[in-house]
Amino acid sequence: MSEKSENKILELSEEDKNRLAKFEVSLDAIDTKKTWQLLGSFWNFGTFRKGVSDLTGKKIITTFSENPSFPIYAHDEWKSDKWDSLSYGRDYDFSKPFFLQLAELQKLVPHPHQFGAMNTNCDWASDVWHSKNCYLSRTLLECEDVDYGFRLVGSKRSVDITYSFDLERCYDCLYCYKSYRLQHGIDSRDCVDSFFLYDCRNCSDCFMSWGLRNKQYCIKNVQHTKEEYKKIIASMDLGSRSARRKLKEEFMEHIKKDAFHRENHNVQTKNSSGNYLSHDNNCRECYFVEESENCLATARCLGCKDLICSFGPLKSEEGYLIAMGGYNYGSMATLFCTNCRYSYYLDACEECEYCFGCVGLEKKKYCILNKQYTKEEYESLVEKIKSAMKTDGSWGEFFPKNMAYSEYNNSFGSFYYPLTDEEIVSLGFRYDKKENAVYDGIDPETLPDNIKDVTDEISKIQLICPVTGKKFGIAPQELAFYKSENIPLPVHYFDYRTKERFKPFSSLSSFAGNCAICKKSITHFYPPEWGYENVLCLDCYQKEVS
Repeated sequence: MSEKSENKILELSEEDKNRLAKFEVSLDAIDTKKTWQLLGSFWNFGTFRKGVSDLTGKKIITTFSENPSFPIYAHDEWKSDKWDSLSYGRDYDFSKPFFLQLAELQKLVPHPHQFGAMNTNCDWASDVWHSKNCYLSRTLLECEDVDYGFRLVGSKRSVDITYSFDLERCYDCLYCYKSYRLQHGIDSRDCVDSFFLYDCRNCSDCFMSWGLRNKQYCIKNVQHTKEEYKKIIASMDLGSRSARRKLKEEFMEHIKKDAFHRENHNVQTKNSSGNYLSHDNNCRECYFVEESENCLATARCLGCKDLICSFGPLKSEEGYLIAMGGYNYGSMATLFCTNCRYSYYLDACEECEYCFGCVGLEKKKYCILNKQYTKEEYESLVEKIKSAMKTDGSWGEFFPKNMAYSEYNNSFGSFYYPLTDEEIVSLGFRYDKKENAVYDGIDPETLPDNIKDVTDEISKIQLICPVTGKKFGIAPQELAFYKSENIPLPVHYFDYRTKERFKPFSSLSSFAGNCAICKKSITHFYPPEWGYENVLCLDCYQKEVS
């Protein structure tokens, strides 16, 4: 397998250029890495903390830093009539760059302490929608009773699951679908009562296996009788932390050396390129995209159409440089906006249309820098601003790096593009070096090795992660889950666990190589440092895994 990485400069076709022309943008090529890294740096992934609303002093839980660059209001207050976003409006000054004026406005206008809506008992969660009883989780849709989840849809009563759909009573899973009581699963679907599965489909009562289809009672890909399987599993001390650790190390070695890896993970796609595409049509150079159509150089989206160079949008259409948010249409360069149409350069706006360079507006129309105009005044002034921006070269650019909500190392961009402290500074991203706090607490490794020996008192104890030095605890409902499923206590801070779990899916780069069986040239998505030995073309993969 070759170690040559594919060039991330995407040459644009005439059709691509015509699509960009709708936004009066002219490009011959797109640097996808640079674009996604910039947009991802605006997606805050800070530590959950207690704070107070800058409006009323109401207690809040937020992932914004203790010293954000703008006021923070409790979400219900931000949505209320207790303040007026138009009161921050100002005249456009053609003697100053547009982005300088927008940055000045952003620092003044309040932002909600969390993004999300229609939730019950999800205070300790962020970017959560239509969910209930979720704790220390991020980016959820229609989930219930989930602890430490990240990018989930339709999942219930699960702990430590990442980028998964429709799971129930699952633990430590990545990219799994429609499974029940699956523990330590990776890229597995329709699996029940199983442990340590990689790339398995429709399996039940299986253990430490890979590439299985429609199997039951398998251990390390060896078929057993029901009685044999039950006896072997019963002999394992799965409630032991040390035993699980050894099993997980063995599992990862099997993935590297024994499992077959398909050149991409695209499912039911047509005329599309990239990786982790599901039910997509005409999506080119896209990653982690589901149920979308005609998207170009877009990552992390669901149910989108006709987007270009976007990152993290939900059910949005006809957009360019759309960062997070959802249900937007016909817009360019929006950040965490919802239900906005025909607008440009909006930050944290909702249900707005025909607005330009605004922050924190709701249900507004024909506004520029948060100042209200008539339709005629708006259209005339916008054309003049566009002309000035085209002259200085800023039209079609995304927000500058200094407008990001948090430091780069506390952003989702660092998931895909980790940087050293020096690199963060040299590239111009926000960076705030803080001294590591020293906490009083207990080393989790000194706790009982087996979950059966853990008492309810653990929920009153502060633990210290041996890697990050951050404090964390074991919530009562979390402990109840571990007890019921015979899962040993975790020893690391929950965000660290999420980031480590996500690493096998963190590559947004393609690599030129050769199929391990037929030797033909392929494009795959496994960095050489992962050590995967059996990367196959789709034809060979389908022959080997059936």
